[in-house]
This record gives sequence, C-alpha cells and structure tokens, in this order.
Amino acid sequence: MLEDEESQDVSVFNEVVAELSVFQQLVDEIELRLTLSGEEDSTDAILTIHPGAGGTESQDWADMLYRMYLRWIERHGFEYEVINYQPGDEAGIKDVTMEVKGDYAHGLLKAEAGVHRLVRISPFDASSRRHTSFASVFIYPSIDEEIEVDIRPEDLRIDTYRASGAGGQHVNKTDSAVRITHLPTGIVAQCQNERSQHKNKANALKILKARLYQLKREQQVESVKELESQKKDIGWGSQIRSYVFHPYTMVKDHRTKVEVGDAKKVLDGHLDPFIRAYLLQQASHRIKE
Repeated sequence: MLEDEESQDVSVFNEVVAELSVFQQLVDEIELRLTLSGEEDSTDAILTIHPGAGGTESQDWADMLYRMYLRWIERHGFEYEVINYQPGDEAGIKDVTMEVKGDYAHGLLKAEAGVHRLVRISPFDASSRRHTSFASVFIYPSIDEEIEVDIRPEDLRIDTYRASGAGGQHVNKTDSAVRITHLPTGIVAQCQNERSQHKNKANALKILKARLYQLKREQQVESVKELESQKKDIGWGSQIRSYVFHPYTMVKDHRTKVEVGDAKKVLDGHLDPFIRAYLLQQASHRIKE
C-alpha cells in the first residue's frame, strides 16, 4: 500500500503503523498466554505484601508496592478485594493481603513473587540520606471451593482481637479480627477488614487453604533441597528486583536482566515488560528440561 504512489500520504502511513501495533500486541499476548499452561495459572490470585526490617521506611515501601499493583490491576481490567490491611504506625502498611480476580491473574502475578528492593533518598530522614528498603511479595492461587485441602480442626488455633486502623468506632469495640494458625506448618492467616467476625474467619480460612495448597504442590514437584533453595530465594538480601531512585533512576529485574529507566512509570503499574520476560524465561527453561 505504501509503495502505491496514490497511497503515499501521512494518513495511510499512520493507519498501517497503528494496525501493526495492534497486531504486535495481539501476538505478544497470545505468546504470553501460551506460557501459562500450569494447572493454577488461569485462576484468581491472592497477593500479600510484607515490609522488611526498617520500620517506617520499609512500611512506606510496602505501601508503594501496594499502589503499584493496584495500578497494574486497573490497567488489566481485573478486580480485587482487600482481605486484610494493617496500616503502619506512622506511614505505609504493616501487612496487606488482597484477592485479584481475573483470567490468568495468578499466572501473570506469580512473576512478582519475591523480595523487592528500593534505593532512594528517604523522605523520613531529616539529613536526606540514601536508604535501602525491602518488602516481600507472596503470590498464591485462589483455590476453588471444589478443591480438597485437608485441614483438621484440631490443627488450628483461632484467635480473635480488635481490628486496628480505619473502620470507625465498631472496629475498636468488638473482637471482629481473626487470626488462624495452622499448628503443623506454622502458617498464619489473618483478616480484619470485615465488620463480621464470621466473614473475617471465612476469609482467613480461604487464605490458609490457598497457602497449604501451594505448599502441597511444591512438595509434590520439588525435592527437599529445592524447597530449601526456594525459601532462601525469598529471604532478605535475595531480591528479585531493584527500584533505584538515587543516584540514578532505574528498575532492574535480577532474574531476567530486564531494565527500565523510568522508575516512576513502573511504580505506576507498568509491569508487563518484567512479567513477560520472566514467564518467557521460565517457559524456555521448561522446554530445555
């Protein structure tokens, strides 16, 4: 079309470029979805963010990650429900857990599991010094009610307490928040966002069920040595990605070596280059194996 003398105008050129761009995005999306062939890839996801050591600084970083994922969810047209939210003492968050609902939510978000590192001039430091903060992100498949996970009542310790943070006077007057501990594994799940203790207990059990299911799957497909290696990978100092704002701006994924210079854009939810590279890398590894 462009070689046709009668069609050599800017409007035709722009139209062809636009069509090619749409086609490229479609091909990229199809290629990415083909990598998501795991049993739980098409399910909803449960996402949890925990700040590392460092008090207000790391709690603020956890809150920044929380906002980043909310922007990513919005961009993809997914829905979400906050199951547990604990604000920090001065700023940020101590803990947040939410369920992300949408096709292949777990398959895409599993690329985000691990430790995320921030380097910046701290807004909480009167001397304007550079600080390094860490926060961990955990991703679990949201388990369908039809899937059986054996949880014996005698293996559970259920504690109730008064919720903290926003929610009006009600949260400070009733023990509506629920914390469930699975004694054999030490896994803890908690929820305080609902006013009803019954609803909080149901949500906490849902989180616990998802974590136990994930643990069972890992034990089935990995050896004990590999499990220990994975636990080390999500420990402090073993970050999967660094977000640097000083002395330069850059976000680098340490697994795939993908780098993006616009760190603010990444924190605004533009995570697809990192997610895509990780999923394609994992697919390549599976093919080689």
